[in-house]
Amino acid sequence: MTDTSLRKIIHIDMDCFYAAIEVRDNPVLRGKPIAVGGSPDARGVVATCSYEARQFGVHSAMPMKTAMRLCPNLIRVAPRRAVYQAVSAQIHSIFSAYTDLIEPLSLDEAYLDVTAASQHQGSATLIASEIRQRIWQELQLTASAGIAPNKFLAKVASDWHKPNGQFVIRPTMISKFMLTLSVKKIPGVGQMTSERLAELGVRTCADLQTWSEEKLCAEFGRFGTRLYDLARGIDHRPVSVDNTYKSISVEDTFATDLPDLVSCYAELPALFQALKQRLAKAQETQRLVPKSLVVKIRFHDFVLTTAQTTTSLVEQHLFLPLIKQAWERRQVPVRLLGVGVHFAEPWRPEQLSLDL
Repeated sequence: MTDTSLRKIIHIDMDCFYAAIEVRDNPVLRGKPIAVGGSPDARGVVATCSYEARQFGVHSAMPMKTAMRLCPNLIRVAPRRAVYQAVSAQIHSIFSAYTDLIEPLSLDEAYLDVTAASQHQGSATLIASEIRQRIWQELQLTASAGIAPNKFLAKVASDWHKPNGQFVIRPTMISKFMLTLSVKKIPGVGQMTSERLAELGVRTCADLQTWSEEKLCAEFGRFGTRLYDLARGIDHRPVSVDNTYKSISVEDTFATDLPDLVSCYAELPALFQALKQRLAKAQETQRLVPKSLVVKIRFHDFVLTTAQTTTSLVEQHLFLPLIKQAWERRQVPVRLLGVGVHFAEPWRPEQLSLDL
């Protein structure tokens, strides 16, 4: 078995993937603020946007109507999913020249385990650089890369010199590197958890390292163990070739608590649209068979509850009774609301009756 501290993991993240393809294929768009996504008149959302658009505060998953308001000169481009899938396949063909251990996270992002690679005398840094060069030479697209002994640190590193750069975190660097890293960089630490950590005086991984595992588990449940490990740069997860989705969900933590059930209902359309977008993106790479819907509510006092129903349909109205069921357990203000879909195993016969 490979010592996990000796792994060589590369995280490749394409820069503004959809937008970059649109600019490549239509050079008139170069240097302009563009956003790929749905129509603002149909509650469309931004799938991705150019760096020129980001300067105005536009970001992915933002309602297109909001994006157009923030950036009046924004150019909206309708998505061309078939084109993005084809380009993604070309990129993965490049990856496969270096390793068979490839874990795609989406069309534009993947982990590569190059521990056993022979190219460049096994140098993960040089392999990552060559992969990025080939993506540019063959596809005229730029990619950023992170190189580290584990998946968590490789993903953090790929953001370090973005766009079109790469960063290496060597085993000997980990202890010092983690001290100044914001807890917001830890997977699973969203707005709500980061706010709670800030209330506890925890803003960096150095702060988090002063907490015992027992104390973190008392405060955050099972996630406490994950926090304890990641704050020290420890991540034993292997690069997994089998990347079948088990569930997809979206959630929102509100700046002001939702006071009642009606307010929760009012947030459902936006959440459902975001869920549909994530589901459609996942369906690009595999056939997913819904088996149940779930609603997650975290109340103002951080108490969490969920409600679930079995169905193969993913429709907005089916979430309403679940929201009601969950909210009525406490009937107090809500700080977080989430909706999700759980999937059947791909070999189970219920996929035969799916009708989305």
